[in-house]
Amino acid sequence: MNEAHSALLVPPRIRRQQTIALTLLMISGVINYLDRGTLAVANEFVRADLNLSLGEMGILLSAFSWSYALCQLPVGALVDRIGPRWLLGGGLVLWSLAQASGGLVSSFGWFVLARVILGIGESPQFPSAARVVSNWFPLRSRGTPTGIFNSASPLGIALAPLCLSVLIANLDWRWAFYLTGAAGLVVAVIWLVVYRDPVKADLTEAERLYLYADESPAKAAAPKVTFADWRALFSYGTTWGMLLGYMGSVYLNWVYLTWLPGYLRTARHMSLEMTGAAAAVPFFCGFVGALVAGWVSDRIAKRSRSAVLGRRNSMVIAMLGMVVFTVPAALVDSNVIALACISIVIFLANASSACAWSLATAVAPANRVASLGSIQNFGGFLGGALAPILTGYIAQTWSFQPALLTGAGIALVGALAYLLLVRKPIPEARATPAPVVAAPAVSHV
Repeated sequence: MNEAHSALLVPPRIRRQQTIALTLLMISGVINYLDRGTLAVANEFVRADLNLSLGEMGILLSAFSWSYALCQLPVGALVDRIGPRWLLGGGLVLWSLAQASGGLVSSFGWFVLARVILGIGESPQFPSAARVVSNWFPLRSRGTPTGIFNSASPLGIALAPLCLSVLIANLDWRWAFYLTGAAGLVVAVIWLVVYRDPVKADLTEAERLYLYADESPAKAAAPKVTFADWRALFSYGTTWGMLLGYMGSVYLNWVYLTWLPGYLRTARHMSLEMTGAAAAVPFFCGFVGALVAGWVSDRIAKRSRSAVLGRRNSMVIAMLGMVVFTVPAALVDSNVIALACISIVIFLANASSACAWSLATAVAPANRVASLGSIQNFGGFLGGALAPILTGYIAQTWSFQPALLTGAGIALVGALAYLLLVRKPIPEARATPAPVVAAPAVSHV
């Protein structure tokens, strides 16, 4: 009893590192999404200045998502092998330079290149954050910190039109790119100087007991990840359930993220002024959703027979809620009711994102947390890249109603993928004698 109680007490040095890490992850995450959203806020000014067509603007808006999604596959293994300190620090420098270069471009082609590099640079952010949480928090207490770092994304989206519109109105659209790029470089320096990954040999007995009390000795002592370890993740149904499931969640979230202002103006006939205020409300709800979900998923995980099932069930419940509230958002005549439903959907979308990343920390072996999280995120951003294209096509051909309902259907399939395929943690193969593991390992395929 005393040993269990001592595991709950946070040693002072661990608490300090947790605070530093979460503060910097929150700041870098907000800048990450401010940089993503700068082009959307400056859309009309960029189009006018560079003489771009709507088709070219669509390509420009999607360029980030494709490079970001593809980089998720290798970047997770790199984070697990090199560590989040250097991968996130290097990513901050690269994406900040790419963001600043967006203010210097004078042609469509160079702008596309800048956005592609932005996606490459930003790809380590969330896999690194997942690994940081895995490094500094015990297994059953990772939902709350995961919710905190995930809350940076909706907060950044909500702040983008409020902050960047002022810059664009008073200076020029190019200054929005310059200043956000400069802010990222400052954070990169601070991150590299201040943050450190834990070194097990330097931990006290109390610190090791706190961090690893919930884990098996084999998992706590896992070696560095190899390419064979990364590739082996694809032999488990759990991995495919997370990849396909998160694709459904992010698809529906990005329907709103990319099309909400246009939907409110076109389908709901709101004025430009009203649209700006109305579109910010759901994303502030998303910020709250990410924070609440982390805390709730911790409570569920601690009361469940396994941390994996607790986190997975939280994910499924949030996604089913997204489906349920998207239906009236698409069908009701009242703008107030529609906006309220959309706010709930985005609240739940960001809750599901927090649950998804905390699920990765519970399911993956200790040396493959970022690897599995980034594979899941790859699936998510395939959905994120497809959502604006398919939504625009369906809305142009028919209307926004079937476009939103299609998103709800894809999210439902994603929820079923989590429910049916994510059942147990992925074992640490190298920590178990080969004769015992060889036969059962195939059963996870």
